[in-house]
Amino acid sequence: MAIVVNMPRLSDTMEEGTVATWLKKVGDKIEEGDILAEIETDKATMEFESFNEGTLLHIGVQEGETTKVDELLAIIGDEGEDISGILNGGGNASAEAKEETESLNEDTDVTLSAVEESQTETAQELPEGVIVVTMPRLSDTMEEGTVATWLKKVGDTVEEGDILAEIETDKATMEFESFQSGTLLEIGLQEGESAKVDSLLAIIGPAGTDVSGVAANFSAASAPAKKEDAPKVEAKAPSKAPAVTSSAVEKSQKPIPTPVTENGRLYVSPLAKKLAEEKGINLTKVQGSGENGRIVKRDIENYEPAAGAASVGKFVPTGQEDFDDVDNSQMRKAIAKALTNSKFTAPHYYLSVEFDMENAMAFRAQFNSIPDTKISYNDIVVKACALALKQHPQVNSQWFADKMRLNNHVHIGVAVAVPDGLVVPVVRFANEQSLPQIGAEVKELAGKARNKKLTPDEMQGSTFTVSNLGMFGIDTFTSIINQPNSAILSVGNIVEKPVVKNGQIVVGHTMKLSLACDHRTVDGATGAQFLQTLKGYIENPVTMLV
Repeated sequence: MAIVVNMPRLSDTMEEGTVATWLKKVGDKIEEGDILAEIETDKATMEFESFNEGTLLHIGVQEGETTKVDELLAIIGDEGEDISGILNGGGNASAEAKEETESLNEDTDVTLSAVEESQTETAQELPEGVIVVTMPRLSDTMEEGTVATWLKKVGDTVEEGDILAEIETDKATMEFESFQSGTLLEIGLQEGESAKVDSLLAIIGPAGTDVSGVAANFSAASAPAKKEDAPKVEAKAPSKAPAVTSSAVEKSQKPIPTPVTENGRLYVSPLAKKLAEEKGINLTKVQGSGENGRIVKRDIENYEPAAGAASVGKFVPTGQEDFDDVDNSQMRKAIAKALTNSKFTAPHYYLSVEFDMENAMAFRAQFNSIPDTKISYNDIVVKACALALKQHPQVNSQWFADKMRLNNHVHIGVAVAVPDGLVVPVVRFANEQSLPQIGAEVKELAGKARNKKLTPDEMQGSTFTVSNLGMFGIDTFTSIINQPNSAILSVGNIVEKPVVKNGQIVVGHTMKLSLACDHRTVDGATGAQFLQTLKGYIENPVTMLV
């Protein structure tokens, strides 16, 4: 019997997953315990193990594709088994859900089938080669337009790029360029008349074609349906050739003022204007080769200024705008959601301090002189925080709607930068571990993080977080609390600077730290007392060994 395998929830915050790699293909035999695929979650890329045996009959999500948790991922069953019923039924969709969906569709004012039926019917009525031109959307706020001037009349031949009319929008009067060639067979709006965007503006097609029925059908299809009519449809008359749509116009047209000469108006296509502006060409110097001396694209492309003369007009930079769109990964989406939630739900405040690091530097040098031993300044900070948190449980707390939890254990999250964002593996019972143990665990967890091999358990349960950007040369910064923690410590670089000791200015080494606190759980005085305790440990690290 076929078994539907859904997208698993591989972390506590996972809402959707991306298939990084399929390790099995359709037709392969699957044993219980086999790895089916590698799934990219919001925190790591993890192997997904099969709990069933059989033949892989169907793959529902291809490599690189994303789907929600509990949506169809694959189907496993007997070789040759018919699974068409499952696929047609939408995977794990229940009969009750289907009935509800069907009911909603029946109650919907506009259904897809009705729109398709209406558009198909209209399309069948269009004679060969006939194109319906609708009122374009020439600005982002335009809802209707007024025909100021028609530059073509019924019966005129229209070439692609010819100006059909001047349209008055809510922002400016702009030229409207034709994107089709043919004969202007019908004008839907007279000069001075207004209509909504996507209403009938004109009809272009082969000369002599009778389009009276097309205009009537388009008007009927666009008109609001009566209350008793079902269902209501807003239909644009399609055609066998691409019609002018508002989106196409938005992409191709910009409101560029029409140049004016001493003899009156200078006729130029919108594309030619745009090219001239980019090239810094004075349009009054260009000879038009289009209809009625109109300047068109080829005139700008072929324009050569007189020998020794420079182009007239304002300087236009020669650079080109360029960008790359990168789809947000599951990790990036999760980071955005979690930090936005933290920033706008927890009332953050910040306490900044500067510690003397002379003793810490000497301590580390002596500690690392022991064979096969190496600790970092970050390890010292983690250990010091763990000991200080035991003395200040409110800083080691969590906020809930009906209570505040004071944690007696200390699990410190250590923020680790990875290529696609940030993860926070957790050093458990950090106060009970030695400095070398903390150093070894942080190194191991950071390596797993960069290779996307962290398990969900290794990223859960922190009671406090440390974020260190000192190794990147950052002197001071503030962080967003990693909820449900009540605080996060931002650690800066160790800086060599003049300091005052015993009334004398000497060369010293200091480090700036900033504690972000949730004011719901940690009062200002409580946070300050924690930092005082932390100062004692970091400025005299030998006390951590007592």
